[in-house]
Amino acid sequence: MVLTIRNGSVEVTFVLLGFTDYPELQIPLFLVFLFMYIITVVGNLGMIVLIKVNPKFHTPMYFFLSHLSFVDFCYSTIITPKLLENLVLADKSILYFSCMLQYFLSCVAVVTESYLLAVMAYDRFVAICNPLLYTVAMSQRLCILLVTGSYLWGMFGPLVLLCYALQLKFSGFNIINHFFCEYTAVIAVSSSNIFVPHMLLFGFATFNEVSTLLIILTSYVFIFVTVLKIKSASGRRKAFSTCASHLTAITIFHGTILSLYCVPNSKNSRQVVKVASVFYTVVNPMLNPLIYSLRNKDVKEAVWKLVGTKVSLD
Repeated sequence: MVLTIRNGSVEVTFVLLGFTDYPELQIPLFLVFLFMYIITVVGNLGMIVLIKVNPKFHTPMYFFLSHLSFVDFCYSTIITPKLLENLVLADKSILYFSCMLQYFLSCVAVVTESYLLAVMAYDRFVAICNPLLYTVAMSQRLCILLVTGSYLWGMFGPLVLLCYALQLKFSGFNIINHFFCEYTAVIAVSSSNIFVPHMLLFGFATFNEVSTLLIILTSYVFIFVTVLKIKSASGRRKAFSTCASHLTAITIFHGTILSLYCVPNSKNSRQVVKVASVFYTVVNPMLNPLIYSLRNKDVKEAVWKLVGTKVSLD
């Protein structure tokens, strides 16, 4: 597909290669990703609805979790439909502005999620280390400010990178060796000098990872010390169980981001990058609601109660 831009002087065509190196796997991959997308949509929207309708979940922890589910739903919806389309259609092109918009929105989602995970770590720190002051410290106003700040910062960096990307020159037919408009894959096909945008991405990604991981690690150091002081074994288990889901989500998410974007001049092959990208764009948004529901007794009880009520009404 061709789009004329810049006063009609340049015609640009982007084509997403995706997983075309494995033609025999196109249909199996389509079915797998479709199944995962359905689980992602049902799981994240279900979590949002459950938290909204059940007064028991009107707490700071579940307030943050509902926004994490919203970001995961948006993130997956930005990436997966186009991925599914390209697995079954011969035309794998994408409009120039659609590609830039996909990059921007997906980057906003991933940065916002990283800060929401850090905010959730701080919430667990306050809940476990200062339980008597929890309701005062984690006021509704503070929770709203923390979430709003995560969204605003999530837009700032990607917007700066987008401004640089829009100034790059692309000539004619551009093949992007990825399944979505990932920043490094897009700028790699430009005929312009990409040193500045590449270093900006590295600096921005590193700052985000260092700042969020610092918050997370500091919070969990204090949590670990506090839990060790709990005399009863059941109390320690209960405290650790409230953090296990969050730590699992953090490990999957940050492990992938660190390997992809915080290593300058990474020598990862494009195939490795694509496979790793699947984890934080498709797998992680699907796993988060499962992780938080399967390891959370209150959520499981609420789900079964809601399902039982619906069945009895039917």
